[in-house]
Amino acid sequence: MAVTEARPKTSRAPVPWWRRPWTAPLAALVLVFLAMSLPRYATLDPALSRVPPVEGFALHYPLLVAHILFSTVAMVTGFLQIWPWFRRRFRTAHRHLGRAYVFGGVLPAGLTGLVVGAVSPFGPVTRVSNVVLALLWLAFTAVGFRRIRQRRHAEHRVWMLRSVTLTMSIIFNRLVGAVVGVLLGPRVDTLFGGSEAAMVQTVALLSAWLGWVVPLAAVEWWLRRGSRRAQSNTRQTGRA
Repeated sequence: MAVTEARPKTSRAPVPWWRRPWTAPLAALVLVFLAMSLPRYATLDPALSRVPPVEGFALHYPLLVAHILFSTVAMVTGFLQIWPWFRRRFRTAHRHLGRAYVFGGVLPAGLTGLVVGAVSPFGPVTRVSNVVLALLWLAFTAVGFRRIRQRRHAEHRVWMLRSVTLTMSIIFNRLVGAVVGVLLGPRVDTLFGGSEAAMVQTVALLSAWLGWVVPLAAVEWWLRRGSRRAQSNTRQTGRA
């Protein structure tokens, strides 16, 4: 009877946290964004809201504030969830924060965002973007949560990365809005016939769609690139 010698398992050494070049910039962006956004809503003064009130819908502002507070939970816990050093070092906290991300962040934030987004005062095209974003956000998170319940860890990480990308997309939304506002502001008279309302709606429309489509497309490209690289390595190993 032939005896086969078991090959020792090999694993790559974990990458130190300081060699993840995206962690510090993302953490800084989250902190700066929250510091600039939360205070105006912490006062509970509708006059300070970035979003105009919706006539005939008294719950708009309370739901908007709730959406922002739950989204804050999602942003903070989401960053910690995708930080490899934290996930590896604090496994128990990772599991608890994962539940907080889903049930205390994305789920209530997505549901309130679905309602608030569907009645957006920035026009029907922006409303469509808001609704699609909220539905995808909830769907990605639900699939990711189900995958970890099934102990399909690799698929769980992929779906949760998509979910966190949409969580953080509000930051890119604001950056796009600022850039487009600067570019279109001097052209109000020529492009919009002097209508500032039309310009504001255009800025909102572009930032609403580009704010989440571009980051999600970039992440999908990165995931597919990693998948192709893994398949190539597998084929090379099989030939060896």
